[in-house]
Amino acid sequence: MSIEIRNEEPSDAEAIEAVTVAAFRNAPHASRSEHIIVDALRKAGQLTVSLVAEEDGGIVGHVAISPVTVSDGSPGWYGLGPISVAPERQNRGIGARLMERAIEELRRLGAAGCVVPGDPAHYRRFGFKAESGIVLPDVPPEYFQAVRFHGPTPAGAVSYHEAFHARA
Repeated sequence: MSIEIRNEEPSDAEAIEAVTVAAFRNAPHASRSEHIIVDALRKAGQLTVSLVAEEDGGIVGHVAISPVTVSDGSPGWYGLGPISVAPERQNRGIGARLMERAIEELRRLGAAGCVVPGDPAHYRRFGFKAESGIVLPDVPPEYFQAVRFHGPTPAGAVSYHEAFHARA
């Protein structure tokens, strides 16, 4: 059983939704609308990077990356998430492989950097860290992290695409 990380294809949308729903069903701090957000980003043409983890012909993981706006006008910044792995396949390195490939894709695209709200202990291993100048309103600073690829670290508030406000 080998895992292939590849770009999302149009025929993957239903499987991505199923994996995302399952992955966030019992997750603390989840909005339970993560699958709706991914679909809204897709429909808005805002999925800069959308990768799936495929195993034996089935989708077992997904990661979405979309552009973000920083209030200081810093260009080239993106937001990671949602990232999901089927519950029965978690803790087997699939999420890590999706993260590594997503970061690789952003670097290839010339991105300045990427932000993610989440557990610092989890995202630190991928180069993310809290930066005092870049914030996400209503999120504790230690839980909003960034990884910079080039250029200065922004100093301002981050805004995600309106798709992140989508609900069922």
